[in-house]
Amino acid sequence: MVTKPNKKQKTEINHQNGMWKKGKAPIVPVTILTGFLGSGKTTLLNHILKDNSHGMKFAIIENEFGEVGVDEKVISENVDEEIVEVMNGCICCTVRGDLVEALKKLYNRVEQFNGVIIETTGLADPAPVCQTFFIDEDIQEKYKLDSVITVVDTKYILERLAEEKPEGVENESVEQVVFADKILLNKIDLAENEDHLKKIESKLKSLNPTASIQRCKHSQINPNDILNIGAFELKRVLDFDPEFLKEDAEHEHDSSVSSLGVRCDGDVNYHMLQMWIQRLIVDDGANLYRYKGIIAVKGMENKYLFQGVGMLFTGGFVDAKWKKNETRESRFVFIGKNLDHEFYKNAFLSIKDDGRPLRFSVGTMVECNVGKWALGKVIKQWDDGNAYRIEIQDEKKTNVWAPIDVDAYIRSLNA
Repeated sequence: MVTKPNKKQKTEINHQNGMWKKGKAPIVPVTILTGFLGSGKTTLLNHILKDNSHGMKFAIIENEFGEVGVDEKVISENVDEEIVEVMNGCICCTVRGDLVEALKKLYNRVEQFNGVIIETTGLADPAPVCQTFFIDEDIQEKYKLDSVITVVDTKYILERLAEEKPEGVENESVEQVVFADKILLNKIDLAENEDHLKKIESKLKSLNPTASIQRCKHSQINPNDILNIGAFELKRVLDFDPEFLKEDAEHEHDSSVSSLGVRCDGDVNYHMLQMWIQRLIVDDGANLYRYKGIIAVKGMENKYLFQGVGMLFTGGFVDAKWKKNETRESRFVFIGKNLDHEFYKNAFLSIKDDGRPLRFSVGTMVECNVGKWALGKVIKQWDDGNAYRIEIQDEKKTNVWAPIDVDAYIRSLNA
């Protein structure tokens, strides 16, 4: 468990709705963000943190299904929040004790926030997380569960809900919908048509008739639609799950689903990175529930962020830059079925920059491959992620780039 302290210490905070009164300890509202892998939970969280209209200050509890965390890096660096990362396991089972410990420790700094947001891993059953707020007396005195918000992915939700699991294994997507107080039907721009959306809403209503459904794109909503809405009702939960308050309830994950995380210092080659990602998506996309990463690219000051679900990939350089005193490191997480862990790790390490100096210094005359070999002069090393920027010795002084330092792209004059 990793705790990141606030950049700015605040001695006063306004607890809304009468929760903070001088001389009386506040009861802090908790919002649980859940939803299957890749539905848009972290994007939603970033929108909430960047929006000041709610006037709230949050403590954030992040859960990653694996040893390497990425979401803590993805959360906007421009916000000043208390972040706790509960790592290496599902918050609904193996690290649930860490959740209780994190909540109790956070309360020692309660003057710094007036709300808690818990973002669960996409493989979490919300029931045990909700249960935490009703079976631990210390937690009951300090926090109240305000709502469970479930984000669902328009493109994949029907497929996830229909997925057959081994005997005794819960379908997490179903549990996430059933426990929702409110459902955000996200990525509606990926719907085939209006009938497709209505079909999804009908299925969601059949599983959870009481939850309201709000359509959205890119997880963009008014934060006031999901914060401090007082929507969680214990009676409703007990009606469909009479054993909700039993502490020995079991939650079993599909054993074919695993998480692979890699973290390493240093840079990677941009050209090789693109080839690596393309290979993963084409060959393994059908088995990938979720993947995301932040990469340090050789020759680039900005961080490279990629994420995707199945074969739907987005990636590019973001506004955040590597700071002078910050370790340039790459980290990624893949969650999916039947993953070959060693292959993924070794393939990524093969595109990592080995630290060797480039063969040709600035000013060196070389031959470069532009469909045919042409005379050129190296004018820059590591330009926009490319090993070389070369000026062709023609009338226009055309500039070209060699993505990697191999003879197929650039060679010495006497080669």
